[in-house]
Amino acid sequence: MSVTERSSSRELIDLEDRYGAHNYHPLDVVLSRGEGVWVWDVEGNRYMDCLSAYSAVNQGHAHPRILQALVEQAGRLPLTSRAFRNDQLGPYYRELCDLTGFEMVVPMNTGAEAVETALKAARKWAYDVKGVPDGAAEIIACDGNFAGRTISIISFSSEPLYRAGFGPFTPGFTLVPYGDADALEAAITPNTAAFIVEPIQGEGGVIIPPDGYLRRVRELCTRNNVLLIADEIQTGLGRTGRMFACDHEDVRPDIVTIGKALSGGFYPVSAALSSAEILGVFGPGTHGSTFGGSPLACAVAREALRVLVDEDMIGNSAAMGDYFMARLAEVDSPHVLEVRGRGLLIGVELRPEAGGARRFCEALQGGGILAKETHVNTIRFAPPLVITKDDVDWAMERIGPVLAMR
Repeated sequence: MSVTERSSSRELIDLEDRYGAHNYHPLDVVLSRGEGVWVWDVEGNRYMDCLSAYSAVNQGHAHPRILQALVEQAGRLPLTSRAFRNDQLGPYYRELCDLTGFEMVVPMNTGAEAVETALKAARKWAYDVKGVPDGAAEIIACDGNFAGRTISIISFSSEPLYRAGFGPFTPGFTLVPYGDADALEAAITPNTAAFIVEPIQGEGGVIIPPDGYLRRVRELCTRNNVLLIADEIQTGLGRTGRMFACDHEDVRPDIVTIGKALSGGFYPVSAALSSAEILGVFGPGTHGSTFGGSPLACAVAREALRVLVDEDMIGNSAAMGDYFMARLAEVDSPHVLEVRGRGLLIGVELRPEAGGARRFCEALQGGGILAKETHVNTIRFAPPLVITKDDVDWAMERIGPVLAMR
């Protein structure tokens, strides 16, 4: 079939099912175009995107400034590898560090690679700086975490589905309950290199820890000479109404991982941010990526960051998030157990007897709203940060009746 031929949604879904591995369970909508908060399927039907590609499209679909940066750089020099230097990498480092306050960057492509980078840095720091015996470094993570799909990352997952059939697993990880600082304190040993945590667990169901949890975690890590790694790949870059979700408690991690919105959805770009002391443990040949830090990635990320700031998308996320959650809380539904969130990362948890969130997401699709279930009973609403009050009102005219349906 030629790419220029017009195909129906059913034909394209059949192609996916025939030739692609069945490792996803998407809604049966086939999208072909996007602009801002809106997307269109191949039949021309319009939908509001309330997922934002899991926070990768914070800046809205096809933002014209990021698109222009992509096209211009792609026409000049897309890739050099790190065997040579390029004229975008240094400015990208400087602008990212100036914006976030960190001293040093390791550029990668995907979120999982950024997390792997943070884990490697923490282990090497433990051996080279803290003095942990070789091969004994331990990293603590939380139940319900989601950081990616590599073997090492699923080794510290508590989700059986992510692990079944993929062992043996990477050793050196310990799990503690999320939001329980006392459990973290009890799990720390002299060999603990780092604690990795999501400030809000997105895939876990938009789970927000108790007030003060991150501050207590910071104090425990500092007192025990343990690195605090914040996985901000979904929560960072404005999603929760602050640059980073850790900013809500004025907590400064030792390492932050970012990705997704770092490119505005145009290209896989991620990074690990930290101090010169910690990332200085990497020497030539100890870590790298052919595409990480490419001129195309850097040019796109530079413009994506500028757009976030210039258009005050972070402030809009805070304001529209408060408004969206207030409107959701007004819905009179026997199915809704709780509405929770920060900024434009919002979870509507349904009661178990509601029959699961999937059927509600399918009904929302029928009304022109694209959202996705997570952990069976939670609907996540996370539209692009360019959403307006009128957009939220339009969405609520459709969301309210679906949440109240029998």
